[in-house]
Amino acid sequence: MIGDDDQAWEARFEALQTALGHRFCDRGLLLRALTHSSYANEHADDGVGDNQRLEFLGDAVLDFVAGAWVYRHYPEFDEGPMTRLRASLVCTGTLAQLARQVGIGAAMRLGYGEEEAGGRERDHNLCDAFEAVVGALYLDAGMKAARDFFEPLAGPVAEAILAAEADVDAKSRLQEWSQAELAITPRYRIVAEKGPDHAKVFEAEVLFGNKVVSRGEGRSKQTAEQAAAQAAWDSILP
Repeated sequence: MIGDDDQAWEARFEALQTALGHRFCDRGLLLRALTHSSYANEHADDGVGDNQRLEFLGDAVLDFVAGAWVYRHYPEFDEGPMTRLRASLVCTGTLAQLARQVGIGAAMRLGYGEEEAGGRERDHNLCDAFEAVVGALYLDAGMKAARDFFEPLAGPVAEAILAAEADVDAKSRLQEWSQAELAITPRYRIVAEKGPDHAKVFEAEVLFGNKVVSRGEGRSKQTAEQAAAQAAWDSILP
């Protein structure tokens, strides 16, 4: 591990096991799950190997766990929405975000060149490591360990995904209607920012030409614009 002493990395390794909610019987499985191919190539004599095989296994386990979770929690969904939500839950960007959240990124073992090139922040590396960790959990303690780790993470992510989809649909509907009926494309602008940096709230307006037709707030500029579009759709459209 470039730039970290063994004691500091060991602390991150232990913290990760706590975040996973599982202490490995076979510590080597988790060690391998965190080992990028660049590190394995530079340390071939330690015999650990890289995480690519575990990533392959974890990918399959996640597809099943995420699919079963969606099936249980969204009984009103038919196959299409279920498939889209499952795909969003296990896509590269989502899994990279979760890897950062639980501390997988901090505990990854990277070769010198990959570390220097910013590999610890690359979504692809983080996603692969997350999948490998799930594969390691499955091998160490079965499907229940993988499910117990992933399912608590899935709820908030699914809510955010579905909320974003609904908001995007509102903007799309608003644009389609205004272009067809008024020959105008809605414009958005941020008019206010409130709160401290760690909990900032943005206020956006949506305009038809120079006329403000609605406002909305959100924790990001994009969600504020989406909220403004939803407000327009709710209040001024038939």
